[in-house]
Amino acid sequence: QVRLVESGGGLVQAGGSLSLSCAASGRTFYSYTMGWFRQAPGKERDFVAGIMWSGGSTDYAASVKGRFTISRDNVKNTVYLQMNSLKPEDTAVYYCAVSASGGIPTDRYTYFAWGQGTQVTVSS
Repeated sequence: QVRLVESGGGLVQAGGSLSLSCAASGRTFYSYTMGWFRQAPGKERDFVAGIMWSGGSTDYAASVKGRFTISRDNVKNTVYLQMNSLKPEDTAVYYCAVSASGGIPTDRYTYFAWGQGTQVTVSS
């Protein structure tokens, strides 16, 4: 079983930066693909970024590519999301999640464990 706890959300002005962390508990953290998703009010929970267990492969939603960077530390059992050049449309609750599927799935239904979420608000 994997338990996830996100942190690092907050309020920032457009153009600013935030760094999110997701601490995982569970012996096999290193073997899973990790993903970040976000959900704005009244909208679906959408894929933001993902990283394979080795950290060598990453994937990003088109809307965040070039602005966000996902990374992981398998010793600390933590995955990170560095968010730069933030825009008001990035405002959402951000969730980290775990998938046992091969590759980096973008479908949220392939992720079997979720954190509680952390709010990110970008003001214009």
